[in-house]
Amino acid sequence: MRTANIKRETGETRISVTVNLDGNGQVIAKTGFNFIDHLLSSFGKYGMVDIELRSKSHDSISHHLIEDIAITFGQCLDKALGRRNAITRFGYSSVPMDDSLTSASIDLIKRRYCKLDLKLERKEIEGISEEDIEHFFKSLMDNLIACIHISVIYGNNDHHKIESAIKAFAVAFREAASKDTKRIGIPSTKGAM
Repeated sequence: MRTANIKRETGETRISVTVNLDGNGQVIAKTGFNFIDHLLSSFGKYGMVDIELRSKSHDSISHHLIEDIAITFGQCLDKALGRRNAITRFGYSSVPMDDSLTSASIDLIKRRYCKLDLKLERKEIEGISEEDIEHFFKSLMDNLIACIHISVIYGNNDHHKIESAIKAFAVAFREAASKDTKRIGIPSTKGAM
């Protein structure tokens, strides 16, 4: 099974994450932020990834905790992918959430490139600043070490935009990380990811 566990402790936070890429979407998220818990639960449910994530702030600064949750979660997904042998590698999804529509494309090559366009309009969504929500996505994407494009195409409600974005990301990740039964080895003409 493709599983990983990462613990990260700094002077600011303590994070523990366990993932199972071949799970059934069971999630235990105890971050201290209901909306971040909801985003992690959505990623697990639609990506079919089992996630257990617990976090604690040492300095009571939301930005530090949200950033470190995303960093550690991204690193844990990367670790669970291992050498990325015999995976589909590419994933794409388009997910509606009421008035919002988001497109997500992923190449699980081990090269970082992230493009994020959430089209958020409010300065705060569900008690979290707009910049911290964007930073959560960017930190997660960057630490997954992949080429990821997530774009909200349109929408009126910022909550719906964020939900459609995390669900599109999860569905595209599920496809890209899925086992390719026809493939042997690394899915690259270079022979390396």
